Amino acid sequence: MTESSQPLFSFSDADLKIALRRATQGTAIAGVVLAIVLTVLRGWQTGILLLAGAVISVTGLWEWQRLVVFINAKLDKQQGPGAARVMTTFFLRLLFAGGILYVSLKCLHGSVYALVGGLGLGIFFLTVEAVRMIRS
Repeated sequence: MTESSQPLFSFSDADLKIALRRATQGTAIAGVVLAIVLTVLRGWQTGILLLAGAVISVTGLWEWQRLVVFINAKLDKQQGPGAARVMTTFFLRLLFAGGILYVSLKCLHGSVYALVGGLGLGIFFLTVEAVRMIRS
């Protein structure tokens, strides 16, 4: 196989943006749907825990999109978002995620596995996008 016939070598910045956007959308939609299903089956607290994990996953994917734009702008020597702004939002998102985790675990008495499942949704949809890219 030559380099040009392998999809990993032809993966562009636009492909990465599309993959991250689709993974973010998939995570958000699956999080809401699964939270509704778990609310009906296991109670509202378990549904909210899954939704909390999904929100953290979605914000993580959103932050990766911002970091990719920042890094690509630096590599291409173009004007992009400022480093201070990117780092500030990065640490604010970490604080936000930690707050959601703390409040969820402290106040809600649903299944912790639902929270872990919500956190894993982002990884699942990134994997789906990676497999989709390899197969195309």
